[in-house]
Amino acid sequence: MYCNRKFQMFICLSALTAMIFSPVRMFAQENKEIVEHEAGFYYTIQKGDTLWDLSHRFFDSSWLWPDLWSENSQISNPHWIYPGDRIRIFHQKGTERFIGKTGSKRGALKKEQQKETLYYYYSPIDRIGFIKKSPVIPSGAIFKVKDDKQMISAGDLVYIRTKGDKQLTAGSKYSVYRTLTPIIDKKTKALIGTQHYMTGVVEITKIEPRFALARVVQSYRTIEVGNLLMPYKMRSPRIELTQSKKGLNGELILSEEHADNMGDNDIAFIDKGSNDDVKLGQQYSIYYQEKQRLNRKTREDVLLTQVVYGSLLVLHTEQTTSTVLITRSDQSINPGAKICSPIE
Repeated sequence: MYCNRKFQMFICLSALTAMIFSPVRMFAQENKEIVEHEAGFYYTIQKGDTLWDLSHRFFDSSWLWPDLWSENSQISNPHWIYPGDRIRIFHQKGTERFIGKTGSKRGALKKEQQKETLYYYYSPIDRIGFIKKSPVIPSGAIFKVKDDKQMISAGDLVYIRTKGDKQLTAGSKYSVYRTLTPIIDKKTKALIGTQHYMTGVVEITKIEPRFALARVVQSYRTIEVGNLLMPYKMRSPRIELTQSKKGLNGELILSEEHADNMGDNDIAFIDKGSNDDVKLGQQYSIYYQEKQRLNRKTREDVLLTQVVYGSLLVLHTEQTTSTVLITRSDQSINPGAKICSPIE
């Protein structure tokens, strides 16, 4: 079942200009903060590109090229753009479509030059968590902070207790996290998984016989004694947009901060993952669909047309769940909201 409203491969960019360097809302009860970050849709200039052609490609009107130029102050002369340069693609107010077409009107580009280079840039990618069916086996846990400080932040020294047969190594970085209460499907009562909530990054500075000393190098949220460690894996903030899975239907499980209402720039989780062919860089619609009695005498109900009121971008996948960024919301989005594949 596909959504009725046309949703192209490269997402509707509502109010995108407000998203660049916009604040991400953190609703965690124990730590409310504003985190500034860079996010937005970008395009890498290819040989033969002009602002005139790009304006037509992305907005179906070549005459909008002055607006595209104004959004990229680094371009001193609109008649001179160079292969490899990055430009920001913006969304004109009221525009409902965003298409990345391969190729160019010039038609003489090589095959590798015709490949679409549109991508989404999300700088705080390392701080997003995930839901996993079976929790990650931790490498260690923080059991003390130097000087017994109440608030652990960047620069603080912490003491790490190893877990099981895990070996910590000096100079290695580890992501700090805590696991939250396992999530159960309200309808089926089946286990969805355990949320892993990222709080920071530490670097091991010294190994002792029974513990290790580490310095906090990044603090995303409140780090606490008892927080766990897993090997740090740097993730690229550049997310190449890719074709979404056809015929996929699912639900938003909840927001990362467990907020009752979600909107633009919020991180959330969906109940589909790599087992369902969900991949990094795919985009899906958020919709609702009502039932209505067609004939009172026969008591026949029909499904009305699906109404798309939001969109999301996949940032991370596990086998049965994925972490997503809500890139557009025309109204408040609640846990349990339905998602579906875009129409080609």
